Amino acid sequence: MTLAEPVRAETESRAKSSRQADWTPTEFDLRDTWFAIAHARDVGPNPTRRILHRQACYLWRENGVIQATEFNPAQPPGAHSAPSAFTGGSGFYPVVEQYGYAWLWYGNPDHANEALLPHIPFLPKDGDVPGYMRNTVRFDACMALSVENLLDLTHADFLHGEVLGGEGKSDSDEVSFEFTSETLTRVRMVTGRPVSPVMRWVGGVRGKFQDFRSTLHVHLRSGLCVSYPRFRPGFDIPNVQPFVPAGRRLSLVNRVFNLTGAPTPFRQIMPRLSHTIAPQDNMVMKPQNPRYSQPSERRDLHSRFDTPGNRYRFL
Repeated sequence: MTLAEPVRAETESRAKSSRQADWTPTEFDLRDTWFAIAHARDVGPNPTRRILHRQACYLWRENGVIQATEFNPAQPPGAHSAPSAFTGGSGFYPVVEQYGYAWLWYGNPDHANEALLPHIPFLPKDGDVPGYMRNTVRFDACMALSVENLLDLTHADFLHGEVLGGEGKSDSDEVSFEFTSETLTRVRMVTGRPVSPVMRWVGGVRGKFQDFRSTLHVHLRSGLCVSYPRFRPGFDIPNVQPFVPAGRRLSLVNRVFNLTGAPTPFRQIMPRLSHTIAPQDNMVMKPQNPRYSQPSERRDLHSRFDTPGNRYRFL
């Protein structure tokens, strides 16, 4: 008997005798999308628990294939509540393994389609990148606020200046963006800025100044952010940051870099700096979170750099 069999038997029985109302979260959410719920390497034969919009899901492997269910398969029959609409009454979520992630479908399971998985051009589909280039960080803020913080491509200058670069004067600084009903893409181009400290200390970049281009592509439904910063002189730091909404005050990011084009010391150290950078972001976002979704009479005073963030809120 596999772990899945008791769950199937129990959910089929309860689905016939009772019907659970569709679960509605208290925070705003968009459905019918794939969430990179976990790093695939973290899913083994024993069930591991994850939270998505305060809804529990359990992941494990059977014969090497990832399974995902609403209920803990290790619990005895009778301990499970009735299945929800998120699994179509089966108790099992649609799940796909790609890019080194376990992707969970959130919404109507009849609409699940692998063709809707986000395209991540710098990651191999089999997820074959070194394990040290993957990590998970948490933020004490909702997904939307966490994404909006990242969408402000200027915040790193003053919040993470000792690592990614300070507020030194540059020759030019331009921000542009475009959007569809499902995505928003922001590009920042800076010329003649001081060389990033981490590239000088770890990457061996010489000289005083460098040009910088950062592209951020945001998938609105899932909060997945594809980031591609490019430094010249220097190198590229492509990374993907899927913000998983665990609740109104919590989001997790299963981040992965692909730094195969960077020198060896840098490619090993840069992913670890996430654990330095994330607390700095959290320090700023945590006190904002209680007020983020509340109406306010205060005027929104913003600069031209904030226009993409305002569009993100509107979308």
